[in-house]
Amino acid sequence: MTGSEYSSLVKKNVSEAHRALFDEYFCYVRTIVYNNLRSTGSSEDIEECISDIFASVYFGFSERAETGEMKGYIGVLAKRISIDRYRSLRSRAGRTVSMEDEDFFSVSSGEDIAADSERSELQRILMDAIKSLGEPDSTILIQKYYYDRNSREIGKLLSMKPATVRMRSKRAAEKLREILTGSGVTL
Repeated sequence: MTGSEYSSLVKKNVSEAHRALFDEYFCYVRTIVYNNLRSTGSSEDIEECISDIFASVYFGFSERAETGEMKGYIGVLAKRISIDRYRSLRSRAGRTVSMEDEDFFSVSSGEDIAADSERSELQRILMDAIKSLGEPDSTILIQKYYYDRNSREIGKLLSMKPATVRMRSKRAAEKLREILTGSGVTL
């Protein structure tokens, strides 16, 4: 549809002109809006943005003397409005919640305090158990499991042969398992 065709339809019947324009360009506008809002907007946000775009075309087009193809004009308008809506949604994301919303009291910060506390306590128990193994076993386990070093690297650090480090690591892990089981921690 060209601008002159749309203008002549508007002169005859405004609602018919709007319906014809909507029918012709709806899929095009929806694709643009969906591509810009799919990661942040809900289906209601997408529909509202599409409505805003067509309202802008309906009310803003009569001021223009557009005679060429309307696809470019509508495409640019759709892109700009949907990008503005994307920015608006991103800036409001996670900051506002209506008190009338059913889920208002179930909104959380994303932190699980109980799980964090339990994890922290488990880490403390584990470190105490590793330290109780004494040297060099505690250093071997820390270097192996926390710093992800291999037997050769640990051997250089402790002036030991890699085979000795592997054997001590195996024995230290078995002792650690016994200590943790005695403390009530199961792995």
